[in-house]
Amino acid sequence: MNPRFLKMTCLVIVGALLASASVGTARAQFPYVPSLPFGHNDAARTIVTAAAVAVAIYFIAKYEASERQREVAEMRARQSYAHMSPKRRASMKAKKVRYIAVDTEKGQKTSPNAKKTVMVWDTQTQRVASNTAYDVEKPPHVGDTAKIDSYSAEYVGSGQ
Repeated sequence: MNPRFLKMTCLVIVGALLASASVGTARAQFPYVPSLPFGHNDAARTIVTAAAVAVAIYFIAKYEASERQREVAEMRARQSYAHMSPKRRASMKAKKVRYIAVDTEKGQKTSPNAKKTVMVWDTQTQRVASNTAYDVEKPPHVGDTAKIDSYSAEYVGSGQ
């Protein structure tokens, strides 16, 4: 799948949602979509709301993880979650973020364009959420909440 096509499609959809938000049609289906900075809402609240929406990660490939990738992701996620401050855990819980995204080793199936290979770990079950590895061309910043496939996860990098 072409990443440029995906980005363009996302931009068109977001533009349509934002445009329809001014007349209130999108707010019922997507209450987190900010309204335009004119009308009933002030600009500052709109900017803050837009900044709070999760970053979408453009993964260039997803595939079944190798045993080694799974082991590395498990180890890094456990280590990261164990060292996470109570304040950060409370912040995740308040934002209803159940998953963390952790870097794992690149494998044989890794795309040559991938900067990182990421897996998703479930903080409630204390296990890898699925046996899927995601190759990403531009990882989010550590601490950012990102949308990876169907998961909303806080990116912890390599967990160090």
